Amino acid sequence: MGQPVVHFEIIGTDPAALRSYYGDLFGWTFGVGDAATDAVSAPGEYGFVDGGTTGDGTGINGGVAGGTGHRPRVLFYVGVPDVEAALQRAESLGGERILGPAPTSGGAIAVGHFTDPEGNLIGVAGPPR
Repeated sequence: MGQPVVHFEIIGTDPAALRSYYGDLFGWTFGVGDAATDAVSAPGEYGFVDGGTTGDGTGINGGVAGGTGHRPRVLFYVGVPDVEAALQRAESLGGERILGPAPTSGGAIAVGHFTDPEGNLIGVAGPPR
């Protein structure tokens, strides 16, 4: 069985406006705090969406975040047992590592970003090492 998509992010330069937009559009509510790393979002600007509170409670978790200097994008994260190993595998198959693993210690979760051979940005998330 393959590894599941476990998280999504919508990143922009004005995270408060994006949270207002998506909150009004989809009825999402946000718990605002910090991201796993400042490379993902400005401190205090990560709006977490609990997938258990959306629709019938089976949605995936996500975040609407960013800030000054963050390039607008939408990406998804695949859950992996080892972020470093997943990034190495992505590179060996022709992808390019962009971020991570981050943080390298002390966080509840580690994340990494890579681009596939076509340039699409993809995230991986797993336990910190």
